[in-house]
Amino acid sequence: MSLLLGIEYCKLDTNGRFKFPIALKRQLESSDCRFVIRPSIYAECLELWPYDCFEAEIAQLQKELNPYAIEDRKLLRKLSAGNVVEMDSNDRIVIPNEQRDRIKKSKDLVLQSTGKFIEIWDYDTYRRMNEEETDLVARIDKRLGHNNPQPAE
Repeated sequence: MSLLLGIEYCKLDTNGRFKFPIALKRQLESSDCRFVIRPSIYAECLELWPYDCFEAEIAQLQKELNPYAIEDRKLLRKLSAGNVVEMDSNDRIVIPNEQRDRIKKSKDLVLQSTGKFIEIWDYDTYRRMNEEETDLVARIDKRLGHNNPQPAE
């Protein structure tokens, strides 16, 4: 499984394609140019998963969720809802029509890596989200910092 790191800016062309940044492509472990793209359940963006990472994620969900329980089935349906897309010979990826409205048909995109997958944002939404992150340091400190009890040595 690849560790994807970085923030990249790119343009969406009139056919709904963007050029996958070389800095991210170099981080992919395999030559498999397949991805899964799905709407994020957390934000107004899309998630672009390397196919092998998405496959592992769904396998883990299938182990943990009961397909005969209605709520689990709804979760599995929502979390596995994506489209397989492939990088073409010019390193471009097409965003499926049914998912383009998530990025507001913007021409300017931001690709924000999260480690396992890449979030695809329209530039204005991404900028606005970052401007609203005024309490980020306090939240990090509360979650990861000195407010958490430290074990006695």
